Amino acid sequence: MAGREPDYDDWFDEPEPPPEHRRRGSRAVDEDAWTIPARPARREPLQIGNVSVTTRALLVAAILVIVLFVAVLAAAGVFSSGSPKVTPPLPTTPLTVAAPPSSTPLTTTASTTTPTSTPTTTLKPGDSGSEVTTLQNELTSLGYSPGKADGTYGPATEQAVKNFQTAKGLAADGIVGPKTLAALQQAAGG
Repeated sequence: MAGREPDYDDWFDEPEPPPEHRRRGSRAVDEDAWTIPARPARREPLQIGNVSVTTRALLVAAILVIVLFVAVLAAAGVFSSGSPKVTPPLPTTPLTVAAPPSSTPLTTTASTTTPTSTPTTTLKPGDSGSEVTTLQNELTSLGYSPGKADGTYGPATEQAVKNFQTAKGLAADGIVGPKTLAALQQAAGG
């Protein structure tokens, strides 16, 4: 055992670099002798067909595509709130038909709609009665459907009142007070 080498694994032991790699000129080199100094990468334009595109131009094009996509979504109404759009009802006029000159007279039945009356007292959620039914009928005729006109001021009627108030620029509290009553009467044409 006298001439044997030690029993340890020297796989990870690094040999000393040759003396010419330790110093270059008069200045010491800090980098490892086993690595190659990194050079900054040259930025060459990307070639797409016969056109060279820079990274900046590619970034601008990507931003424009995203902006265009968001604009299309906005135009489609994806970002709009959940409140329904209210369109005013079209006025109904009686239908009159002139009979041709040499034929028997035609008889037509024209239906005319009479404006519904508006409520006259303050109403709030939980109320019931004929005034609530009148309110529900008026809201329906104006395009703000509270559901079935059952005479009970429930959540559907409250939401219809809030939608009407929002459309008229009133505080949307769901209570039919003096300002909302006035707006209902004005909208009903009375």
